[in-house]
Amino acid sequence: MVSNSRRTVLTGLGVLNPIGSTPESLWDALVAGARGVRTVSLFDATELPCHIAGEIQGFSAKAMIDKGYRRSLNAMARTVELGVIGAQLGLQNAGIAKGTIPAHRIGIEFASLMGATDLNDMAAASKVSSPDGETIDHALWGSAGLPEITPLWMLKYLPNMPACHTTILYDIQGPSNTQIPGDTSGLVALFEAARILRRNTADVMVVGGSEARINPITLSRHNLFVQLSRQNDNPGHAVRPFDADRDGSVLGEGAAVFTLEELTHARNRNATILGELVGWAAGVDRGKKGPGLARVIRNALTAAGIQPQDVDHVNAHGTGTTIGDSFEARGIAEVFGRDVPVFAPLSRFGNLGAASGLMELACSVLALRHGLLPGTLNHEKPAADCPIAVHAGAPRPVAKPYAVKVSYTDLGQCAVAVVKKWE
Repeated sequence: MVSNSRRTVLTGLGVLNPIGSTPESLWDALVAGARGVRTVSLFDATELPCHIAGEIQGFSAKAMIDKGYRRSLNAMARTVELGVIGAQLGLQNAGIAKGTIPAHRIGIEFASLMGATDLNDMAAASKVSSPDGETIDHALWGSAGLPEITPLWMLKYLPNMPACHTTILYDIQGPSNTQIPGDTSGLVALFEAARILRRNTADVMVVGGSEARINPITLSRHNLFVQLSRQNDNPGHAVRPFDADRDGSVLGEGAAVFTLEELTHARNRNATILGELVGWAAGVDRGKKGPGLARVIRNALTAAGIQPQDVDHVNAHGTGTTIGDSFEARGIAEVFGRDVPVFAPLSRFGNLGAASGLMELACSVLALRHGLLPGTLNHEKPAADCPIAVHAGAPRPVAKPYAVKVSYTDLGQCAVAVVKKWE
């Protein structure tokens, strides 16, 4: 990758996060050690075993979206709203207005998953299809229930809707795609966008991820099938990355959107450069043993043309789950041992799913840019099964120009990005 003359740089960042919804406020919150995990307020979740999450308080898409596109909010679920507003913020941060880039030379790669249906969208149909209030009469569902469902119902929740609405809003006519491999989706979108730029198919790519996981269906499902923390009385300290007392993760919501740009194009328009994407790799570690993840990390370092000793820090997914943290730590340790500090920002705002990779990466991009690495929250008792050096406590100066971002899914899909401080 390093031999390709078309270099890819980050020139804009839009964030919607439980601890900050501008790059500046997010950075201030990271340095201050702010905690965004709280008791769920979007609905009454107190009957669920885990009823805490990283919630964006006071978010209003209507107040933030371009006024000319406000009517389209009726066809957007919260995940889509977050993605579209995040893209709007990212392009604004990059100084790119609609029409300033030739439409066929700007594209989009977005990470998003199928959204959970708002229960109110199904309430009327369910009521008329269930005379006894317990079982569904399928004949009634077909004859009386379906007419109660708005024709736009499905369009509110499809994974490709954040990208679709953004392309319409900004007249983006270049390459467009949506990535869906779970928590690795954001990094996979970033990698594909970089390939598009290096193939000279576009000059600018909008790269983002969004997910809204705080709703009755998603939270109930994850309480059943995923290890979520039970520290409801102490939400800010619930997620404990690589800690001996970790008991699970928490869900969150948000969006992170980068503007990725070919270097010469960025320089020609005098863009502010936040960092450079210099390498990446993806793969699978079946069984989540560690060697597969280590192989992906090595491939990313090779692609970037650097060695482990060149890296300032590893940005880990650090979900706080028993199996997940142990797996991730083994993979990181096989490459870096205890020589490179590990930073895990997820404990501040929860697992954002499809938005997690890019949101966590944004924390390292900001750290490199400001020359300071915040500490990992809630890591107090290093776990014996996590043989890595987690950076906790006070922020420390950035000493080297490279950061490595690691993401993975419960199925063992792995994605690793290498970013470089811009100087």
